[in-house]
Amino acid sequence: MNKISAAKRIIGSVVFSLAIIVHANGQLPNTLSSEDKVFGLSKFWQEVNYNFVYLDKVDRMMWDNAYRSLITKVQATPNDYEYYRELQKFCALLKDGHTNVFLPNVKVMEQMTTMFGDYRLFVENIDGKAIIVRTNLSKKNEIPIGSEIVEVNDLATDKYIAQYVAPYISSSTDYVLKDWSISRVLQGLDGDKYKVKLKSPTGKVVTLNLTHAVTTEDAVFPEMEQRKLVDFRWLDGKIAYVALNSFENIETYNQFRTFLPELYKAKGLVIDLRKNGGGNTDIGAGILQYLVKDNELYGSRSSSRFHVPTFKAWGKFTNPSDTVKNEWAKKVVLSYQDKYFYQFEYKPEKIELEEQRIVVPTALLFGHNTASAAEDFLIYADKQSHMIRIGENTFGSTGQPYLFDLPGGGSARICTKKDTYPDGREFVGYGIKPDIEVKRTLSDYLKNKDSVLDRSIAYLKTKIN
Repeated sequence: MNKISAAKRIIGSVVFSLAIIVHANGQLPNTLSSEDKVFGLSKFWQEVNYNFVYLDKVDRMMWDNAYRSLITKVQATPNDYEYYRELQKFCALLKDGHTNVFLPNVKVMEQMTTMFGDYRLFVENIDGKAIIVRTNLSKKNEIPIGSEIVEVNDLATDKYIAQYVAPYISSSTDYVLKDWSISRVLQGLDGDKYKVKLKSPTGKVVTLNLTHAVTTEDAVFPEMEQRKLVDFRWLDGKIAYVALNSFENIETYNQFRTFLPELYKAKGLVIDLRKNGGGNTDIGAGILQYLVKDNELYGSRSSSRFHVPTFKAWGKFTNPSDTVKNEWAKKVVLSYQDKYFYQFEYKPEKIELEEQRIVVPTALLFGHNTASAAEDFLIYADKQSHMIRIGENTFGSTGQPYLFDLPGGGSARICTKKDTYPDGREFVGYGIKPDIEVKRTLSDYLKNKDSVLDRSIAYLKTKIN
């Protein structure tokens, strides 16, 4: 597993960052001319039409009509920020987690999601509700953990999200769109105001008037977890637990190997991918080779749109009925329909490993944040008889993005590669499904209970001799 393929990345913090330079007088900059704004819109529309691998799943009339209506609308945007918001909303119509528009002057500005001066609020989707899971330490009694946001700006939370949050988020799956919409329900720029109605776990209702501003208090409750690349510990019954939290860094592979002497003692194994947003596919495959008895690993099949302009020209004058038993006619018709694909060479990865393997009953834990190269890991691990998959559906997005610049310092990326299971089953847009589904509940959260891990331990104990 020496070769290093193109890294697959989820740039989550960039996708939703709202950092954009503000003038000294507090006004948002409006640096783009009308021509620039139309050019940027047209550039994105053009690159999607030419490069987006899932264009065949897009309602082309809807897509073109949206572009046409935006030509006038983007010229009337009052500043660069509102212009880029319109592009993000346009992009979200494609429903792809690896196709995004990024704002200019992007930084990781967590304060624009969580900070409101005296208050700091972290929100997550639990049981389909917007639940506060962390606050700044001084507010832990005023705003109990587990409180639900029931209204934002006099609208029910779900209605506010549907109107002001979800339409701007690019996601391949409905459940990730729900997660991200809830976590960003209070996202905004410095000075943005929110009237928020909260209901505590005991049913007490309070209203807060919040304004986005930097929170100077550093301490939060509960404390932030210091995430390691690899987390190893022993569980009951000689079960070893290994969390692989990222495939971004080769150190994940190197650190995993340092635990091999301990792992060889395991009677059962938990591999936790719930916090792994992806990275380099080969890092995951390099680790997996220690966990299977096979000499080959079968990864995803890949394809990309294949564009020959002359084929498309011929296809306009070829009837679909002519494609029966005629490969040439089929090729040109598919080209005209933007459905002609190049199939990348497919062959399994050879394992040439002299070291001992760890082939014991294994639970693979994953959820909505298991993405991209971490999903590729699960494709490689598919149909391993000693492995069970536990948790919730994965993120449901992978591929190779094409990156390009937009006017005013912004940028965009478009997914150019489609990946499937080796047998052609699709997981992008659906997620990889667990064998045993276990969802975190609000009760689990309040009790600090990891029901997914508990279920995996119970399962493995039944399989250990």
